[in-house]
Amino acid sequence: TSVFLTFSPSPPPLPENKILVAQHPLLIVANKTATLACNYTYNGTGKEFRASLHKGTDSAVEVCFISWNTTKISSNSNKEFSCQGIHDKDKVIFNLWNMSASQTDIYFCKIEAMYPPPYVYNEKSNGTVIHVKGKLGNLHRPTPIQTQEAQSAIPLWIMVAVTGVLAFYSMLITAVFINYWQKSKKNIYHQSDYMNMTPRHPPYQKNKGYPSYAPTRDYTAYRS
Repeated sequence: TSVFLTFSPSPPPLPENKILVAQHPLLIVANKTATLACNYTYNGTGKEFRASLHKGTDSAVEVCFISWNTTKISSNSNKEFSCQGIHDKDKVIFNLWNMSASQTDIYFCKIEAMYPPPYVYNEKSNGTVIHVKGKLGNLHRPTPIQTQEAQSAIPLWIMVAVTGVLAFYSMLITAVFINYWQKSKKNIYHQSDYMNMTPRHPPYQKNKGYPSYAPTRDYTAYRS
């Protein structure tokens, strides 16, 4: 079921040999099927026409087209879409089916007077936004592209985490080693200071018969 939010527009009057196109601004699609009407006005002398439906803001993708003259009608569709055009008086209807949510976009109608000269076509209209609703079960299901990106992103995060852990432990080990080295160096300095504080015998005491630490006798006590 296709839901139209506005009344069917109609193109305003126009000068001779001009084409104007009017479209519904919004079309909501709930069952994968859309019917887009392109209303147009043309007061030239053309007898052979071509109408096409284009997707995207830059109209880069031609979805399908229909061409007709007084005796023949032909239609063709892009292989990525299921689309068929039908010509009616002052109107071209494009029927689309099997639509997916990824095909939600803005669509433009283009009407061309191919023959006889002069060749003319309509100025770009405001377009119709076709919003294709997805199933409720698929709302949180990632698309294949998103899944591929997620899978490719997992190894990157693992590499970043592992690199961060290794860097942290490297810095920790380095800090512990530097702290230990500084403490060892201080202990060596202290031991050197203790060794240097050991008293040494003066050179003139080496030949004396009593130890250098013996007290000096006071002979004045024996004098009378």
